[in-house]
Amino acid sequence: MAGLPLSFAEPILLLGLLSLPVLWWLLRVMPPRPRRIEFPPTRLLFDIAPKEETPSRTPWWLTALRLLAAALVILAAAGPIWNPETGAAGGSRAPLLILLDDGWSAASSWDARIKAADELIANADNDRRGVALVPLSEPARDITIMPGGTARVALRQFVPKPYSIERVETLPAIERFLKTTGDCEIAWLSDGVDTGRGPEFLEALSKTIGDRALTIYEGGTPPPLALAAAENAAAKMTVKVLRTGSGVAAGLVRALDQKGSPIGEARYTFAPQERETEAAFDLPVELRNDIARLEVAGERSAGAVQLLDKRWRRRAIGVVSGSSSDTAQPLLASTFYLTRALGPFADVRLGDKGAAQQVITQFLDQKLPMMILADVGTLSPEIRERISAWIEQGGVLVRFAGPRLAQADDDLVPVKLRRGGRSLGGSLTWEKPQHLAAFTADGPFAGLAVPKDVTVNRQVLAEPDAVLATRSWASLEDGTPLVTGEHRGKGIVALFHVSADMRWSDLPMSGTFVEMLRRIVDMSGYTSKPGAGVAADATAETVAPLHILDGFGAFGPPPSTAKPLSADFRDRATPEHPPGFYGPADGPLAVNTLAAADRIAPLETSGLRARHASFTNAEPRDLRGILLSAALALFLIDAVIVAMLGAGIAALLRRRAAPAALTFAIIGAAMLATPWPARADSSDDFAIKATSQTRLAYVVTGNADVDSIVKAGMAGLTLFLAQRTALEAGDPVGIDPAHDELAFFPLIYWPIVPGAAKPPQDAINRIDAYMKQGGTVLFDTRDAVEAPPGENGAAQTPGMLALRNILASLDVPELEPVPREHVLTKTFYLLRDFPGRFNSGQTWVEALPRGDDDEEASRPARGGDGVSPIIITSNDLAGAWAIRPDGQPMLPLTPGEPRQREFAFRSGVNIVMYTLTGNYKADQVHAPALIERLGQ
Repeated sequence: MAGLPLSFAEPILLLGLLSLPVLWWLLRVMPPRPRRIEFPPTRLLFDIAPKEETPSRTPWWLTALRLLAAALVILAAAGPIWNPETGAAGGSRAPLLILLDDGWSAASSWDARIKAADELIANADNDRRGVALVPLSEPARDITIMPGGTARVALRQFVPKPYSIERVETLPAIERFLKTTGDCEIAWLSDGVDTGRGPEFLEALSKTIGDRALTIYEGGTPPPLALAAAENAAAKMTVKVLRTGSGVAAGLVRALDQKGSPIGEARYTFAPQERETEAAFDLPVELRNDIARLEVAGERSAGAVQLLDKRWRRRAIGVVSGSSSDTAQPLLASTFYLTRALGPFADVRLGDKGAAQQVITQFLDQKLPMMILADVGTLSPEIRERISAWIEQGGVLVRFAGPRLAQADDDLVPVKLRRGGRSLGGSLTWEKPQHLAAFTADGPFAGLAVPKDVTVNRQVLAEPDAVLATRSWASLEDGTPLVTGEHRGKGIVALFHVSADMRWSDLPMSGTFVEMLRRIVDMSGYTSKPGAGVAADATAETVAPLHILDGFGAFGPPPSTAKPLSADFRDRATPEHPPGFYGPADGPLAVNTLAAADRIAPLETSGLRARHASFTNAEPRDLRGILLSAALALFLIDAVIVAMLGAGIAALLRRRAAPAALTFAIIGAAMLATPWPARADSSDDFAIKATSQTRLAYVVTGNADVDSIVKAGMAGLTLFLAQRTALEAGDPVGIDPAHDELAFFPLIYWPIVPGAAKPPQDAINRIDAYMKQGGTVLFDTRDAVEAPPGENGAAQTPGMLALRNILASLDVPELEPVPREHVLTKTFYLLRDFPGRFNSGQTWVEALPRGDDDEEASRPARGGDGVSPIIITSNDLAGAWAIRPDGQPMLPLTPGEPRQREFAFRSGVNIVMYTLTGNYKADQVHAPALIERLGQ
């Protein structure tokens, strides 16, 4: 159609529009609206006479609505196609020069670009014009004019490159071509991304083309996305998501392992004006270390892929300290400085439990890639052999000096050391603290800034020999080594000749200390061959391409133009070094399209004197579906309007009102008749009863005689507590450990019945959790008089054997008889023992840590506010507490000593107060000793 980018497949059918006036005349008549009149049958006789009726007219707007629907049907039948102009000037005889952005940023919309270029070539071929193709990634390519058919074949051979292109480098070739050709029409299929030097290219391009016609294709496709700066932090892995567009957007970043299997997904969201956001993977460190590839879901480009190698693995590092002060003064300890320095890029596992050699053995069993020994001196021959074998297989051992290492003599150091140390004011002394010298250019610390405020006042000296210089990674200004290291097999041994705390130097307080450790961590699990100097080997080593990304982000074989690169390559991808994996398959080096600091920006082309076209406008669009859908919607609207004007809807509602009301009534009656499930509130009643007052609990055994005695005994103890103490407890509660909640009770009395079935494992697990969360269980075997003679007779009673069967499934701490100075003997009454019906049995509680420091470190930590989670007796306490309703004792005592029942009740009071007050009473017991110490 003239003036509109619209064409019709069957334009002859547009003659149907001439029938619209006839339709207007036919549709304007409408029968009169029916009227409802109530009358008797005889009324018909009076209306027999004919009566002339004038038909009603259809409203004009309803007729117009019907005509519009009919016109849409006719237009749809004619096959309308929206076919915009290509953007290139028509009617010209000058050759066409197509500039094609073919970097990674064009890959996501590559099909649209090829289609637009193909249409430009087709139009030029129809006008018998020549075509020249210029991929802006190939500055050395000759620019020649080709026929349309040849240009189409050449166009299909182009693929996007997996790296950023330098458009500026193609300008000399374009300028030579334009000088040779003269008049020329130029079309630039731009990706709209500026990865650097964009303004420089636009300014030079404007000068080069002069007054020639330029059409820029940009927009109309989703803006490209890119990934950069992946970081495996302490709690999660993050990666930057970049874009050039605007508006709210969201998506997913997928994480894959080396085999392409999915590991996880992370969501990212862009704010309206944001061009950079972050996706975070909250995964365990073991899974994060397996990630080899991050990619934007649905984005086909090399820039939307971030490859990860061993440098991104968050290595687990074991730290062992030989100093006992690390526990006494943790903020001054070497482990504190090491943990803070390693925390941003490694998972630190502190060996602060047990002896140093035990911890080292544990770390070796865990196969950690790196260990740090801070002032660990003499090691056993077995440990040294295991560490040496671990280093040969690729482990990294870092040692820090200290008083113990200065006196030790072993071979797990890179250089031979002198006995003793060198300090400020010592025999091997300097007059003032030494500063650090510049780092060697071929060492692992090359490029680090030398801190001027770091000084060293003590160090461990190395014996001078021929290899000392090659193994020195860092030195002081006087030339003595500060850090030495060497390869051993596939691993590394490094030594800091100062301590890891502030005693010998203030290096641990500097940022350089963090970067030095980061460099060493980067080498863990990443070294490949032995040698004297670490950096010398890395500099000489090159790695060949293994798997290379194409422009769409898919792996493929290395192209012939890909060249090997240095093993310490850290830059972005280039044509000679495309993105992908380089080196051995078991430890490849990752090269990415974008470096960590790279960012992308939109390319601003508004300053060029050019026409602008969109990629989406170059595609014809069939409008028949839209027109038919609109016509159908208008016909539905017309049907509804006619029904309303003819009172059809109202009549339908009147006819259906009674059935609808009846239906709703039936549904409502059914809902009311349906019984609602009764709320099971028995557990709520139990909780309310247990928490309304402090109550003692006992385990119901199922033996009626035992349960009745225990219930009476717990009631008697509750009454005695109310009479003698401030505790007014409620009635005792019998419980089933397998079903009832135990956390409501501070003390549970469990009578052991010989021959009874072992409680189910669920009950055992609940008791175990109750004890670990601060509760106390009092086990009473009630058989002290049945113990056979002998030293170990008390352990052979039937009740004790049944108790052992129960305790075999519980995590029971180390036990001991109640010591004389135990807080349990002084909680309320001063007691020497804890009698019940019997007085010959012992009472056992959790063992207290001994006074020996070395032994104390290995003793189990006690929780529960200082209260033993388990108490064991065989004196039948509940039997002594049990009283009849008339207040008389229920059971006799054995041997029946004077005041035995009184002391049994006092034992119960002490046990209850012990479980309720915990370390408060413990502090009160030790108050005299504390006051005595304060007075000295």
